[in-house]
Amino acid sequence: MALKNLVFIVMDSCRFDSYQAAKTPNMDALGEGSRRYSFASWTSPSHYTYLMGMIPHESPQGVFASEVYKKDFSKWVDRLGIDGLSFKSFIPELSLPKVLQSHGYRTEARVSLPVLNPFSHLNRHFDEYKLMPNHNDFVGIVNQIEFDEDEPSFHFLNLGETHYPYMLDPKTMPHISGVHGVFKRMDDHLGIDTDSQFFDADQMRMLHLQQTKTVEYVDQVLAALIDKAPKDTHFVITADHGECFGESGYFGHGPIVHEKVLEVPFLEGVKR
Repeated sequence: MALKNLVFIVMDSCRFDSYQAAKTPNMDALGEGSRRYSFASWTSPSHYTYLMGMIPHESPQGVFASEVYKKDFSKWVDRLGIDGLSFKSFIPELSLPKVLQSHGYRTEARVSLPVLNPFSHLNRHFDEYKLMPNHNDFVGIVNQIEFDEDEPSFHFLNLGETHYPYMLDPKTMPHISGVHGVFKRMDDHLGIDTDSQFFDADQMRMLHLQQTKTVEYVDQVLAALIDKAPKDTHFVITADHGECFGESGYFGHGPIVHEKVLEVPFLEGVKR
């Protein structure tokens, strides 16, 4: 069986119901989307988990958690056509790119969020790892990706289009300085500073609607990547975590325990 190329796309901060409300014909053609749950509530730890070879989980009841892990790792056999993959295959590095490198894959990552920059520990076992110059440039990412008929490849992509405040046209959106207000004045050029007040209900609804629109935009750009990919390329599309847009008085993600932060979309399928 020929090894399959793998494209793993993470729509940063995309909550499940934003994906669910969006029109996504290109994603739908790959596979049926479902609600899953992230292992983490913010970007860095969630991406570390995915690069361990794990995917968002279904939260099954009445089973041993250890059996869920084993089952999830074994699914890489069917995804990629590599016989014998199991949890033991990932020991001791617990690294999906390491495992794929050992089977002859070229491993590449292109990320949009600065917390995933090439100086972080995420940049291990990648032949190429790039932080894109813009936080919302899926088109640029697609243009850079190349496939080689003689070498299987793994493309790990982090997309900033769905992440507040980088949604398509950030200048039109209400704004908190920096990363959800953590780093003062870091991103003031992105919009109106609202340090002294919380967003109102209308602004929250607008942000949620905007995220749905960005999912539709990502789906449109995805068509070019699917077209570029060789037959039998396996696609995984998900999010690292969700986002609160005013639910229970919360906004954002990270130090927030809320179902909308943990719910993420998940779909996978093969280009035919």
